[in-house]
Amino acid sequence: MKKLLTIAGSDSIGGAGIEADLKTFCALGVYGMCVITAVTAQNTVGVFDVREMDADIIKKQIDCVFDDTEVDAVKIGMVSSQEIIDAIASSLKRWNPKNVVLDPVMISKSGYYLLKKDAIDALKTKLLPMADIITPNIPEACELTGMNIEGIEDMKEAAKKIIDMGVKAVVVKGGHSVENATDVFYDGNEFLILPQERIDTKNIHGTGCTYSSAIAAYLGKGLNLKDAVKSAKSYITEAIKNSLEVGKGVGPVGHLVDLYRKAGIDYED
Repeated sequence: MKKLLTIAGSDSIGGAGIEADLKTFCALGVYGMCVITAVTAQNTVGVFDVREMDADIIKKQIDCVFDDTEVDAVKIGMVSSQEIIDAIASSLKRWNPKNVVLDPVMISKSGYYLLKKDAIDALKTKLLPMADIITPNIPEACELTGMNIEGIEDMKEAAKKIIDMGVKAVVVKGGHSVENATDVFYDGNEFLILPQERIDTKNIHGTGCTYSSAIAAYLGKGLNLKDAVKSAKSYITEAIKNSLEVGKGVGPVGHLVDLYRKAGIDYED
């Protein structure tokens, strides 16, 4: 079994962050390990508070995992401060992992800033060049590039600018588009357009975390970047189609739909 590490924040409602990553790894048949960067107080309505872990314990978590076992892929999610970014970058430089997926988590769906403004440059200069692929949504791509992104051609241009920052590949996610939820993949040589009609559901909590974790899982299992993104797109689409009515607000996607069905859960109810 392939072994994957997620470095991210914890979501108390269980739909995003570390919890979403581990569920995704389980669903896709890889063993999940975790380094917690922050604890969030959040639910389906919003994010209400964040407590960051200190840099030393983050480094120790990373070192303990790599010192003990082989890691086939790494997913990096919420890294809220420059100190945390520095700790992760120095540790990963030491261990030189393969198949690094960076999800540049910046703002929650409820508008809470999960990445401090003064840490954006550190993310761009220290973590982004270590990644094999980065997975920004449209607002995050706008923040990274300084562009105003309105359609596919803008997404392509943003992808080019992000590649110039030193990452090997990028998928600009179209979930925030006013049109269909079409994604744009670019590896510096060719574009791959991943079309998808918008699914009629409000329950999309954890989509970004889940998508990036699925990419990492498929990379860890040996797929190339383009095929990993295509397979992850199929997985997240099914997870959104089978999302869950949990809580009063935006419910989570169905990370474990196949296991739930085997357990007798009827998704038609």
